[in-house]
Amino acid sequence: MTDIPTIRNRPFVIGANHRTCGMTVRDQLFVEDGDVSGFLEKLSANGVPEALVLSTCDRIEVIGQHRNPDQVTAVVRTVLATHAGLDASELTEKLYCKTDDAAVRHIFSVAASLDSQVVGEPQVLGQLKAAHRLALQSGILLGAFDGLLQAAYGAAKRVRTETAIGERPISIAAAGAELARGLHGDLARVSVILIGIGEMGELMARHFQSCEIRHLGIFHPIVSRATPLARQLDCHVVADGGLPDALAEADVIICAMGRRQYALTSDMIRAALKSRRNKPQFIIDTGIPGDVEPAVHRIDEAFVYDMADLEYTALDGKANREQAAEQARLIVEQEVSGFLRSRAERDAVPVVTALRNHFQSIRQQVLAETGGDAERASELMINRLLDHPTRALREAAADPGADDMDVTVRKLFNLGHSSDKESSS
Repeated sequence: MTDIPTIRNRPFVIGANHRTCGMTVRDQLFVEDGDVSGFLEKLSANGVPEALVLSTCDRIEVIGQHRNPDQVTAVVRTVLATHAGLDASELTEKLYCKTDDAAVRHIFSVAASLDSQVVGEPQVLGQLKAAHRLALQSGILLGAFDGLLQAAYGAAKRVRTETAIGERPISIAAAGAELARGLHGDLARVSVILIGIGEMGELMARHFQSCEIRHLGIFHPIVSRATPLARQLDCHVVADGGLPDALAEADVIICAMGRRQYALTSDMIRAALKSRRNKPQFIIDTGIPGDVEPAVHRIDEAFVYDMADLEYTALDGKANREQAAEQARLIVEQEVSGFLRSRAERDAVPVVTALRNHFQSIRQQVLAETGGDAERASELMINRLLDHPTRALREAAADPGADDMDVTVRKLFNLGHSSDKESSS
C-alpha cells in the first residue's frame, strides 16, 4: 500500500506581551525591521526554518509552523535572549507558547485587535502584515502558513466591517483632540509631544496631525525605538536630554510608555509650566498602567485625562462597548472554526487518494487472477479489502482505550448505530 504522509507542520506562537512582562523587557526584546532578516536566519539555523517575528510595543512574538513545536520553545527563547543581551533563564517565566488550535486562535485574535491593551486599535493588523511581508522577503514562509495568515486577515476585516469595535479607539482619539481644542483653541497653533510609542499614543498623535497641528515630536528613552514612527509620521525625534525643553514647548503631551513607572512627574510639569509662564498644558495619559504621576493632577494649569476619562467622554456606555467586543469574539471564533475545518479537510485528501489508489490496485490484481469471473472477482476483492482492517479491528477491540472504534467504523462505512442492529434482530 502507498505510504501516507501523517506528519504535517503545526502552527505555534512563542512570545511575550504586556501581560507577561514589563515595557523594559519588551524594549530589550524588540526587533528592529533592519534586524528581522538576521533574526530569522538565526532561527532557521537552529531548526526553526519557517517563522515571522511580530515586534511591537505591546508584544514580541515568533509565529510560525514546525513538525514538533514543543522543541521550538527552547530555540526561540535562546535566540530572543541572545538578541536582548539576557540570559535565557530570565525569559522562562515571561514567554508563553501556544500550539495547534490555540496558536491559530491567538493569531486570529491578534489580527482582530482583541488581544491588544486597547481593544480595537487598528495598528496591530498593519504591524502583523508588515512582519508577514518581511518574512516573505527573507524567503522564510511557505504557502501553507501564508494561507493561515490570510485567513486571519479575513477574520479581522469581518470584525472591522460587522462590529463597532474599531470605533472605540478612534472615538477616544477624537475626544482627546476636541478637549485640547477647548483648552487651546485653534489646533493649528498647537505643539504636541508624544512620549513613548504605544499603539494608543500613536493613534492619538496621528489624529492630532490630521487636525493640522503646528508641530509634533516623539521622545523615547531608546532613540532607535522612536525613529521608525517619526519617519512614518514625518516628524522629529526628541534627542536624549532634550525632553525638558520639548515639554516646555508642548501645548499637548501624549504619554504612551506603559512602563510601570511614571514617564511624567510633577517636577517635570512644574518646570515646564514655569518656562511657559504658566500657559496651560493638556496631558493625555494612554499608558496602561498610567504614565503620569498622580500629583500632576493637582497642579494648576495641568489638565490630565486618562483613557477612562476620554472613553467616558467619547462613548455611549459600557454595555455597548462590551456588546461590540462580544460580537467581535464570536466572529473570530466562527472564522477560526471554519479555518480549522477547512484545514482538516485538506489534510484528509492524501489519505483519501491513497485509499482510492489502494482499492484500484487490489481490483486490478483480482481481475487479473480471476480471468474476468465477476462473481469470483467480487468475493476475492471483498476478502482482500477487509483482511487487514478486520485484523486491525480485532486488535483494537482488545485494547481498553479503543472504546470508540465501533462508532468510528460505523460512521466511516455508513453502517448505522449498533442499537439499530440489535433492535432489528
